[in-house]
Amino acid sequence: MKKFIRIGVDLAKNCFQVHALESEGGRIVSRKLTRAGMFKFFGEVAPCLVGMEACGSAHYWARELTAMGHQVKLMPPSYVKPYVKRGKNDAVDAEACCEGVSRPTMRFVAIKSAEQQATLTLHKTRELLTKQRTMNVNALRGHLSEFGLVAAKGIENVKELVATARDDARLPKAAKACVALLAGQIAALDAAILAIEKEIKGVHAQDEMSRLLDTIPGVGPIIASAISASAPDPNVFKSGRDFAAWLGLAPRQNSSGGKDKLGAISKRGNRYLRKQLVVGATSLLRVAARRRGALADWIVAMQAKKPARHVSVALANKLARIAWAVAKTGELFRKESFARA
Repeated sequence: MKKFIRIGVDLAKNCFQVHALESEGGRIVSRKLTRAGMFKFFGEVAPCLVGMEACGSAHYWARELTAMGHQVKLMPPSYVKPYVKRGKNDAVDAEACCEGVSRPTMRFVAIKSAEQQATLTLHKTRELLTKQRTMNVNALRGHLSEFGLVAAKGIENVKELVATARDDARLPKAAKACVALLAGQIAALDAAILAIEKEIKGVHAQDEMSRLLDTIPGVGPIIASAISASAPDPNVFKSGRDFAAWLGLAPRQNSSGGKDKLGAISKRGNRYLRKQLVVGATSLLRVAARRRGALADWIVAMQAKKPARHVSVALANKLARIAWAVAKTGELFRKESFARA
């Protein structure tokens, strides 16, 4: 069998590029492969270190190559970019992967199982359907406002608006046809979203880590299952702050000369989880005054000196750290820190 110390792979849909190194400073093998050629090539190679960018289909190929006995490591594309030499092509990208995977300071992405990716597919589909529903609702509200028909904010008031439009004799027939079409789409999207949420709750009920995270205030089955599927191994992060920074909830640094300068949150990381945690934190602000305990007291103290949106983001950061600690230790959240008064 062919022996290499490490291989860099530039992934694609049908045309793959590999950059294999026999030894440090030794012979290099650079080759283009088809999908079938990938299985044949790596089947003829002795187990070695393989580096790839964590992009589309990366987790699938990582599972396949791991099953062949190779040690596969996925890297964030932004961390591989510095190793790209002048110019941009598949061969150069594969060489950068081969070089980057050997660096001791490189950060890697945990390989997800098919089940974890399926859970994230549910979340992404729910997010897409929610956006489509919002688009339909906004279109409906905008069209009817031109005829003087308005309703209060909130998705729960859309049915009342549709009923008003149907009963309004002054509304032209063509406009009523459009209202019926948009209302039908909104109803179909509502049903689809409820069905997906039911699937997510079913996955949540079977996931031990997700059930642990669900004990945290502001973290329900949706957020818990998303965290469990996106970051299944808490040992990847050294601390809760590292996990919060991975989500983009930690302050951005611009320090030099021994002077620490912290700015706004970096917003670099998993946008979906960050948004969900901020939404969950916002819901806690509404009930914090009626609770007692360490977390409740911290929220009330922050509300006394900071704007509400700043407190929401700060609380989302704290919830992320708590989530990491719960996942790391396997302990339930201590309810006395946010108990009913």
